[in-house]
Amino acid sequence: MMADLMPQFIVDIWEWILALFFSLPPLVQYLTIVTWKILFVTIGVILIVAFSTYFERKVIGSMQGRIGPNRVGPLGLGQPFADVIKLLIKEVVVPSQSNKFLFVIAPLLTLIPALAAWAVIPLNDWYVIADIDAGLLYVLALTSIGVYGVILAGWATNSKYAFLGAMRSAAQIVAYEIAMGFALVGILMAAGSLNIGDIVRAQAGGFTNWFLLPLLPLFLVYWISGVAETNRAPFDVAEGESEIVAGFHVEYSGVAFAVFFLAEYANMVLISTLTAIFFLGGWASPFEGLAFLAPFGELPVIGWIVSGGFPWLFIKMAFFMYTFFWLRATFPRYRYDQIMRLGWKVFIPVTIVWIVVEGVFAWFEIGPWAGLTG
Repeated sequence: MMADLMPQFIVDIWEWILALFFSLPPLVQYLTIVTWKILFVTIGVILIVAFSTYFERKVIGSMQGRIGPNRVGPLGLGQPFADVIKLLIKEVVVPSQSNKFLFVIAPLLTLIPALAAWAVIPLNDWYVIADIDAGLLYVLALTSIGVYGVILAGWATNSKYAFLGAMRSAAQIVAYEIAMGFALVGILMAAGSLNIGDIVRAQAGGFTNWFLLPLLPLFLVYWISGVAETNRAPFDVAEGESEIVAGFHVEYSGVAFAVFFLAEYANMVLISTLTAIFFLGGWASPFEGLAFLAPFGELPVIGWIVSGGFPWLFIKMAFFMYTFFWLRATFPRYRYDQIMRLGWKVFIPVTIVWIVVEGVFAWFEIGPWAGLTG
C-alpha cells in the first residue's frame, strides 16, 4: 500500500538499500541494526532533554503567573537550541590548581551512565537494544555510578565550596540509592524476573494488574527517592545558591557545565521511564483486557490506545516529568538533616517492612501472586 503512494525512484533506492543490507555478513547486519537502535534512542533522549528545559520553564511560569520563554522562534520553541549555542560558545575555564584530567572526566561520568542505562529499557514489546535477563541489575548498577562523577567534580576543582557540595550530594545520593534498591527487590519479587521486558509483561491485562496498587509504598519510595537522587527540588541542597553557591559544579562553565546540565535532565527522563515501567505497566495500555474495546486494537492508527505501545510509555514518562516540574514550583527546599532523616529513618525501614509484606502476599497468593501453586 505504502509502496504505491511513493515515487518509483524512492522505492528503487529503498529496495537497493535492503538488498545491500541482506548481502552483508550476519555479524555486520547485527551490528548495523544495533547501531541504528542506539542512535535512535540517544537522539530521542537528547531531544527530550532539550525540550524538557523549555516545558519546565513554561510549566513553572504558568504556575507562578509568568509567560516563560516566548522570544526565540514561534512560541519560544527555539529557546533550547539558543541555550545549547550559548553554552557551546562560552569559554571553558579550568582552574589552575585543579586536577585537569579528573576535571574533564567527571561530567562524562555523570552523563554516560544515564545514557547507557537505555540499552536494556524496552520501548515496546519488540524494540530494545539489549534484551538481557539481568536488566534490573544492570540499571541498578549504572544508576549508582553517577555518584562518582559528582564526587570527582567536587574534588578535582580544588575548591572547598565545590568539595562541600559534592560531599553533601554524594551522601544524599547514597542514602536514597539504598531505598531505591530495596524498592527494586519488591519489583523482582512481584515480577519473578530481572528482565525488564518480563516485568512489563507481568503487568499485562489492564491497569488492575499493574504493580502500582500492591506495591504502593514502594512506588512512593522509589519515585521520591528518584527525585532526591537527581538532586531536584525540594532535595536540591547540593545546589543551594544561598548556602554554598552552586554545589559540586560551581567551577564548571561552557560545554563542561552543559554536560552536567544534560546529565541531570537525562537522569530525570530515565527515572520517569523506569517508574512508568516498574509500576505503571510500561508500554501496556490501561484498557487491555476490556472485551468491548478489543476490536479497536486492530485499527492501524489508534489501535495502540487499546493494545498498548510506545505512545503509552511516552505518556506515562511525560506525566512523571511534569511532576518533577510541579514539585520544583511548589515545595520549598528541605533542610539537609530532614533529607537524610527521610532517606535513612523512613524510606529504608518502609521498604524492608513492605518486602516482608510481599512475602506474606506471595505465601497466601494475593495480588500479583494470585494463581501461583506451591
